[in-house]
Amino acid sequence: MAAGLGTRLLPLTKKKPKPLFPILGQPLIDILIQRLQAAGCGGVIINTHHLAHQIDAFVQEKHYDIDVQTRHEPTILGTGGAVKNVESFMDEAPFLVINGDIFTDIDFKEVYRFHLGHRHPVTLVLHDCNQYNHVWIDDHDHVRGFGQKAPCPPPRPHAEPVSDSGGARRLAFTGIQVLDPKVLTLIPKGRSCSIIDVYCDMIRSHRTLKGFIARNHYWHDIGTLAGYQAAQREAVSRKALATIGPTRKGPLAWSNLKGDGSERRWYRVSGKETTLIVVDHGPPLGEGTCEADSFFAIGRHLHNKGVAVPRICAYDRPSGLVALEDLGDLHLHALVLRTQAREKVVASYSQVIDLLVFMGLEGAKGFDPAFAYETPRYDEDLILNKEARYFVDAFVNGYMGLGIDFKHLQGEFELLAKRALYKSHIGFLHRDFQSRNIMIKENKCYAIDFQGGRLGPLAYDIASLLIDPYVQLPERIQKDLLTYYIRRLKALVPMDPLDFINTYTYCAINRNFQILGAFAFLSREKGKEDFKKYIPQAVSSLKRHLHQIEPETCMQLRRIAEGL
Repeated sequence: MAAGLGTRLLPLTKKKPKPLFPILGQPLIDILIQRLQAAGCGGVIINTHHLAHQIDAFVQEKHYDIDVQTRHEPTILGTGGAVKNVESFMDEAPFLVINGDIFTDIDFKEVYRFHLGHRHPVTLVLHDCNQYNHVWIDDHDHVRGFGQKAPCPPPRPHAEPVSDSGGARRLAFTGIQVLDPKVLTLIPKGRSCSIIDVYCDMIRSHRTLKGFIARNHYWHDIGTLAGYQAAQREAVSRKALATIGPTRKGPLAWSNLKGDGSERRWYRVSGKETTLIVVDHGPPLGEGTCEADSFFAIGRHLHNKGVAVPRICAYDRPSGLVALEDLGDLHLHALVLRTQAREKVVASYSQVIDLLVFMGLEGAKGFDPAFAYETPRYDEDLILNKEARYFVDAFVNGYMGLGIDFKHLQGEFELLAKRALYKSHIGFLHRDFQSRNIMIKENKCYAIDFQGGRLGPLAYDIASLLIDPYVQLPERIQKDLLTYYIRRLKALVPMDPLDFINTYTYCAINRNFQILGAFAFLSREKGKEDFKKYIPQAVSSLKRHLHQIEPETCMQLRRIAEGL
């Protein structure tokens, strides 16, 4: 059944019919046909209407091992009229009717055998799906009616017993059914007809419809965007879980995870013995490198280099879904909040710094700039537009309402950008290396959220870690940890510690611009009020680092900062 207009999926269905929507790169109708063929089906006919030529062309190109035909409906004939319209394709055996917009693992062979095992003319495959539970069945799994109110026809003599309305319950139709050919005689020819109306007439005339109750399965109706996205998540998750270990048959267990500032959606999915994390970036908006591409490419690159990042188990670009190793729920921020002793905090950060040094040096080896999203490097243009201008537009003007023209400060911002890049040690730059992007599992730390990675000054990431407003490390600890970072880095590459500290100060200022712009935008424009409480710490950090540069430098910015 593939003639629908797909109105619930507009505008996606303007250019492609629903049955050709891909799941892991494979059109849904191809998945259904392949499964029917594997189940022993001898032939398939597809009714078409909306964008029929695309389905015709697809079938002609595939060259299936079984007979697959299409039949066009110039005028949509409804669910009953469509079946009647392909009557000439049928033989004397019962036949399956399957909606062309469902993604499921229900066993077609088992359904067909079930139908052959009883004497009723129709089998409807049903399951419990609360939002679609509109089919009434009795204690013997006989279909009693459709909709909110169940018709309860009296039993016939010598018929199987039918319970009263007290024993009836509602289930959902899966879009899979088996019909005996004699049902075709009950459907009017050449006009639109609903198969439900035919079934209601059959029930009123005491013909019994049987329900096959599907259990321990998965099922998705892709007729809505939410349904299509759920089907894609299901497919990506099952593919990923298969790379880890045995997976359970039937539905996976899903839970939503709280994101931070990102618009992405996060899920934890459980298989039989394992869990993984699924990140939904949304479909790419163009042909160029998208954020999900960078997440996948950079994550794979870092993992291959031995950097402690989660292993990526599956990526589906059309949906923007990435499945990756589950590192649990403990991040560095939470660990620090529950740690009272200074020496334990320093020990935890020292371990994180060891990871950062290794990632910065090893991650740069063989790093392809094409991995990066938007820009290949952390350069002056990025600093000016993604940090300085963001600071002015979102924080200074949008949040504080100061009405300051960026052009009046542009010269000072350009100076800060140049000095952040002057004599800098270039390596792999995570660009958001802060406590909530560092997970702790079994006393080992891992970096996550690396999709913003690119080549840039190593000083930027250590600045991001130490001035992180979430943790608010005391200044003394920040200095000690910076000294530890420099010592670890100097043991591996030639460097001048004084030059590095100078670069660090300017990177910290630019990072503060980015933090304040982001926190202002998220709290003011996205309604994420929790970020407001971290703004004072970021302002304090900005003032402190501006005071560490030459007194005559950036006087306008100093005055603005002092007034915040």
